[in-house]
Amino acid sequence: MADLGVKTQRSLQELGIGDEAGVEALLGELRATLDADLAGVSSAEGLEEFRIRWLGRKQGLLGAANDHWLKSAAGPLKRAVGRLLNELKQHADQSLEARRHAVEHGESDARLAAERLDVTLPGTRRPLGSRHPIQLLIEEIQDIFVSMGYSVADGPEIESDYYNFTALNFPLGHPARDTQDTLFVTAAGDYLLRTHTSTVQIRTMEKQTPPMRAIQCGKVYRRDTPDASHSFMFHQVDGFAVDTHLTLGDLKGTLDHFFKQLFGPRMRTRFRPSFFPFTEPSAEMDMSCLICSGSGCPACKQTGWMEALGCGMIDPGVYGFVNVDPARYSGFAWGMGVDRIAMQYYGIDDIQLLFQGDVRFLKQFR
Repeated sequence: MADLGVKTQRSLQELGIGDEAGVEALLGELRATLDADLAGVSSAEGLEEFRIRWLGRKQGLLGAANDHWLKSAAGPLKRAVGRLLNELKQHADQSLEARRHAVEHGESDARLAAERLDVTLPGTRRPLGSRHPIQLLIEEIQDIFVSMGYSVADGPEIESDYYNFTALNFPLGHPARDTQDTLFVTAAGDYLLRTHTSTVQIRTMEKQTPPMRAIQCGKVYRRDTPDASHSFMFHQVDGFAVDTHLTLGDLKGTLDHFFKQLFGPRMRTRFRPSFFPFTEPSAEMDMSCLICSGSGCPACKQTGWMEALGCGMIDPGVYGFVNVDPARYSGFAWGMGVDRIAMQYYGIDDIQLLFQGDVRFLKQFR
């Protein structure tokens, strides 16, 4: 290649060539060298280097040959030199383009081969999600009450003081209205995160007329210190029924039937007197602890019983907010924490497991 580069810088007279046969031999040598040089190119960078070396304007070998050989050719020989140099230039252009096409396809084929996937191999197994145990239990609770003739209602989680307290017969000085118990979202205290789903009870009773039976399910919020049986956010199911001649016995029978449907006929319940502003008389209902079978454990505070819900006959004062005649109608209401029921239902001894997002725990539920 070095000798050829020197030759292109010299005239035909200096090379001792004076006829067409000599020119053809010289350009044949040049063509053979070009073809051999191009055959060794295998990359885009190499192709550019080849183009500059052979076809470059300033330092290309063919340009140098044109300058020195064509200009130094005698009159009769100039035509043959020009023709042969043009043929060689066309050959170089065509060969370069063909080689570029081959190199680009070769690189593409190599890249595709490197990235090739064997679709017959087993794929990466992605862990399947599952529905949250709380949602599964809520749906089962709804199914039981719907089978008893109840409808399902819903309402907002951010509530007004009126629906959360006033319409449920909470007096102005009641401790539940204090910021130590309730999460307010406005400085004036007129809006808050609902503390119970009984708010939906009032909204439903405003829209309907007796007889009425409905349950409400959703998240509620209270200021509380998290422990094995408490959380500041939890889920609640409230229910109520309003009709003529409803009694406390109807309430007890409804709830006892529900718990036996959910947990089986061996489930035991008990009622204790209590107080709620919106029911009179009021009661707390306990269920036998399924985790320890009544022997005592941290979840039931070693009593063998788990607090299940609060309930009672709807206070006549509540009817005044929803235009129901308390002289004609009576009704009962209850509210239960779904999360504590879930602890019994799934055999969980710590309520916090439901909210920590541990996939190892949650994937057990389908």
